[in-house]
This record gives sequence, C-alpha cells and structure tokens, in this order.
Amino acid sequence: MPAAPPRIFVSAGEPSGDLHGGGVVTALRETVPGAAIEALGGPRIAAAGAVVRHPMERYTVLGFVEVVAKVPAHLRLLRALERDFQAGRYDLALLIDYPGFHVRVAEAAHRHGVKVLYYIAPQLWAWRPGRARRFAGAVDRMAVILPFEPEFFRRHGIPAEYVGHPLLDREPLPEREAARSAVGAGRGERLLGLFPGSRPQEIARLWAPFRDAARRLLLEGRCDRVAVAGTAEGRYPGAEGFTIHRGPAATVFAAADAALAKSGTTTLEAALADLPMVVAYRVHPFTSLVARRLITVPWISLVNLVAERPVVEELTQDAVTPRRLATAVAPLLDRRDARTAAQRDGLRLVRERLGGGGAARRVAVIAAELLA
Repeated sequence: MPAAPPRIFVSAGEPSGDLHGGGVVTALRETVPGAAIEALGGPRIAAAGAVVRHPMERYTVLGFVEVVAKVPAHLRLLRALERDFQAGRYDLALLIDYPGFHVRVAEAAHRHGVKVLYYIAPQLWAWRPGRARRFAGAVDRMAVILPFEPEFFRRHGIPAEYVGHPLLDREPLPEREAARSAVGAGRGERLLGLFPGSRPQEIARLWAPFRDAARRLLLEGRCDRVAVAGTAEGRYPGAEGFTIHRGPAATVFAAADAALAKSGTTTLEAALADLPMVVAYRVHPFTSLVARRLITVPWISLVNLVAERPVVEELTQDAVTPRRLATAVAPLLDRRDARTAAQRDGLRLVRERLGGGGAARRVAVIAAELLA
C-alpha cells in the first residue's frame, strides 16, 4: 500500500501570521507534494491552497475588553484541536507566532505525539527568559527570524534554526526618485520620514513629539520636507505642510534621508532601506516600570540587537521630546556628516547579518525533515 500523504495543520491567529503563513503553505506544497494542509488562518493561507477549517477572523481582536470576550472562543478551539490531535488527524503542527495561544496548542499536540514546528518565536530573550522552559517541553523544532535567536533557544533546550527574516522576501523598494516624487520631495531637498507606527496606541504616544520635532527642524532650516508613513485610518492632527502618505510605507523608506521611527520591525525595514534613524519607544508609565524590571537585553531596537552594538540612538519614555528627537536626527539629514556615515556602516552590518531571503522555503524544509 502506498504511504498516506502527510497531514499538516498550519496555525496563524492574526493578520501578520496569515501573511507569513501564505508563503509557508506555498513552500510546503512544493517541498512536501501531496500533503494535506488544513489551517487556522485567513485569506493569504487560503489563497496559497490550505483548507481553512478555522477562519482567523473569528478570533482576531484588538483591545483588552475584546480580547477577554474572545477567550471562550479560543478555549473551544483549543479543545477542538486537542480532539483532532488525539484522533490522529495531523502528523505535524506548524504554529506561526501568536505565542499566548500557540504554546497551549503546542502542548496539546505534544501530548498526543504530533510533531511541532514553531515559526517566528516569541521574544523570550527580551524578558522573562525562564518562560522558554514551557516551549522546550512542547516544541520539536523552532524556525527563528533573528540571527541571534538560535543560540538563546538552544541554551534552553530547543533545537532552533535561523531561517532568515520574512522582510527579506518582500518586493524591492521603489526607485528613490519615483518615491520622492510620490511624497512631493524636490531634487536636493532634505526629507525627514516619520514612522509613528500603525497601532492607535503607538500613534497616540509618538505622533505629537515626532510632529513637533519635525516642525522644529523645518523652522531651523535643517530639514526641507516631512513625509509621514500613515495608515488608512490614522489621525495626524497638526500635520499641515507635511505629506501624509497612506500607501505602502516602502515609499517613505525609499524617499527619506533620515527617519524618526518607533521601535520594532520598523527599524529593520529602515536598515534594509539604508535609512539612518533615531528610534523611539514610549508606553504607559506602569508598563515601562514593569518592563524595566523584566527586560534582560541592553537595547530596545532590533537594529542594535542584531548588530550587537549601539548603531542607532534610542530615546525612551520621558526622553521622547521634540527637542531630544530633533537634536538626535538633525545630523543624519546631512549625508556628509560623520555620524551619518558611521550609522550607515552599522546598518550595512545589520543587512549582512540578516542575510538573504527564502525564509518560507527553509521552514518548509524543516517541516519535511520532521515528517520524514
């Protein structure tokens, strides 16, 4: 009798996971021909060819009250998946990000002998690293997206492999001159890009200091134009004279000479665009107080963590003021300034350490190895 095709459950509980999951499902269909792939996911995973048994939209929410309201739905889904694992419906569970739910799915799969591959690991290295013990007891392999992560997870007993960052598989940036034209920047104008984030709470905390820093630079004649990487629904009061670009942020990355950027993946996007930046991090004071006690890394920006040295200046909490931001970013608007050249050397190092694309394909190869 021919062997039955492998049965894979791919799980992505939010839009970013669905985006990455679409590429993974496409790669799985090439690497593990004939595999039956079912999923918790959204339109990208469905379009790639998986059968979406559990539509992601039933579970994805924003806001504390909404999250609490969805807890019963998540518990019902977890019980349903455990029944599937117990019944032998799947040979492999491939879990993408979404750690609060997926660590429980991993444990359920492990209890019933289903192999577990975790893609895009939680940032346990940043705070409360002891949580890794729970993952070590449930995960067979981990596919990580930051080059310093494998060593951390291996120290905690989890076989981990750096597969590359999904950002490396995005479409190339638009041509610089076309991007500058799209945001209204003339030839030779010094263009400051503002990246206050996409979540409402990020914009609420960073927009005003970013805006006022940019206004100060314009008044001092140290900047000629300002472009904001905006969202479709974002509100940016007081932005008269700025260009609010509500299309792809890649346009602003390609066009700008320097940036004020929120911490997070945005800093890696700027590094890949060779865009000098100052990074800001601002949260509720209580959150900051708790974080200071728990965080175990020396920097907040992924750029500095990947480079393992301070490439970009970081401003946090009360230091995120218009004056501090303007003073820090002003030299970076001058391509001849030694500080600009020094930061670009560091950004080049980050790009070298991130390596090339192909993350989804490498994840599919690991999946095939677990199924062998």
